[in-house]
Amino acid sequence: MSERLALYSYWRSSAAYRVRIALNLKQLAYDTLPVHLVRDGGEQHKPDYTAHAPQALVPMLVHGERRMRQSMAIIEYIDETWPQMPLLPSTAAARQRVRELAQLVACEIHPLNNLRVLRFLEHEWRVPQPERESWIAHWVQSGLGAFEALLAVEGALLGPFASGDRPGLADCCLVPQLYNARRFGVDLSPYPGLLRIETACLALDAFDRARPEQQPDAP
Repeated sequence: MSERLALYSYWRSSAAYRVRIALNLKQLAYDTLPVHLVRDGGEQHKPDYTAHAPQALVPMLVHGERRMRQSMAIIEYIDETWPQMPLLPSTAAARQRVRELAQLVACEIHPLNNLRVLRFLEHEWRVPQPERESWIAHWVQSGLGAFEALLAVEGALLGPFASGDRPGLADCCLVPQLYNARRFGVDLSPYPGLLRIETACLALDAFDRARPEQQPDAP
């Protein structure tokens, strides 16, 4: 597996942020290929990009001749291809728990405050900004509250990270979502367990280097 990896990314995309964390945790070198999601109507809509990414979304990972889309599928491909420093636990029960937490973010919170959803609300339905902000806050708070509750229920099983004693798939999803929550002005004080996990994660180089402001296309 010596082919160089390349990641089509946008500095502030939380889905791309997840993949950057996973690549860094695996200590894999990769090239960043920026796709600006706003400039000129969004570079993700250009024909040369949609020819390989029909949904016009980032991230897209290139490994040799393979082009992969959907951040969760990409992360699991990375984990299976480079098994060192696994991102999922060794037992089926523990993997289920980690996937549950990760999908709570990736499937339930993130899609409802994605850029294309917010643009649709603004431009197609003419939803005013205060109502859009209320929409965002509602779904973020609902999801993070559920995540926090699951940590409380299973607290005895946890280490410093959402995945246990070492960072993994759930942490890759949680940290970018907390970044997004702050972008939208969501109060995170009701979620001390999530903030504890975030602090542990951001103390690691793999998470620090994945931060949006550290990316080559950050303004």
